[in-house]
Amino acid sequence: MSAPITGDAFSACLDDSHHAFREVCARFAREEIAPHAQAWEEAETFPRELYLKAAEAGVLGPGLPEEYGGGGGDLFHMVVSTEELLRGGSTGVVVGLGSLEIALPPIMVLGTEEQRQRYLPPVLAGEKISALAITEPGAGSDVSGVTTRATREGDHYRLTGTKIFVTSGVRADQLTLLARTSDDPHGGLTFFVVPGDSEGLTVSRAIKKTGWRASDTAELSLDGVRVPVSARLGEEGTGFLCLMQTFLRERMYLAAIGTATAEVCYEDAATYVKQRETFGRPIVKHQVVRHRLADMAGRVLAAKALVYHTVGRALRDEATPPEVALTKNQAADCAEWVCREAVQLLGGMGYCRETRAEVLSRDARLLNIGGGTREIMNEIAGRAFL
Repeated sequence: MSAPITGDAFSACLDDSHHAFREVCARFAREEIAPHAQAWEEAETFPRELYLKAAEAGVLGPGLPEEYGGGGGDLFHMVVSTEELLRGGSTGVVVGLGSLEIALPPIMVLGTEEQRQRYLPPVLAGEKISALAITEPGAGSDVSGVTTRATREGDHYRLTGTKIFVTSGVRADQLTLLARTSDDPHGGLTFFVVPGDSEGLTVSRAIKKTGWRASDTAELSLDGVRVPVSARLGEEGTGFLCLMQTFLRERMYLAAIGTATAEVCYEDAATYVKQRETFGRPIVKHQVVRHRLADMAGRVLAAKALVYHTVGRALRDEATPPEVALTKNQAADCAEWVCREAVQLLGGMGYCRETRAEVLSRDARLLNIGGGTREIMNEIAGRAFL
């Protein structure tokens, strides 16, 4: 039985460069991630050298400008990369390598050419780890609640506050950090690039998580961290609009993770039910199992079609925040439902850490939380009715 959602249903959205890049990413996942994924999940980390290997292989920074060391291409290259790297069996590794996908865009949008040349190439070469620091204990999806303060002192700023849920934050070499430069809820937000070894910047704790275990997640404390004015991105107060653009990219990235997660779990379940026997025959011979597979396939097809549609519109600058929000919700819902059904079909094996479905079923739960909760996504879409 072939998996109907893994054929050429979406190939019309891609060109030869995407298909060639898919092969590169598939090989990297097969050779560099899959053999170690289980150990890295247990260790809750992966080696820094994997960034260098990813850069050398050409899979680090897909869709980011080649002139700064990125892979070039477009958003579909990011989607293709996500789909293939997830086959390595660890979302944590994928999002750890991919933390630059959300940390670098504010530098590209707001930074001067000198700042781009300074901050982008080392990260895209795999030499430095970059992280985005937005969320705070009292400010998540609603960034107007950000309280981390940046106070101007001549040719420097002093940064004081706390950031939490920072992906790659434990070992980040540089942070793209949002701070408040005035009391205006939205107009008072400004981005800075903060070195990870800055005096006064400490990792308060490495957060233990249900899923995404191979990626480090940090709570950070900033106690009078001193950065030069040259570390500020754009003018004071320009952070909010840039952040909204960053959120759109992040949410499309998370949507791609969702459909890729669901697709892998579906395929693993479809393979297993042909091998596992009950009552003297493969369990795929039972109608209830085939119907469950059909439901899984249908949901993945629908969610993946929506993701590809939204990414295509984004490439034409047509995608709106409400449709991106709804796309993320649909992909996240699909991932959670399909992963649960896959674990059920795998039975006891689905509850063992040695299977991809077990790992990905835990990982999928975060998709309706990270990058904006499901409720906030619905609110963004719901406001379109007003």
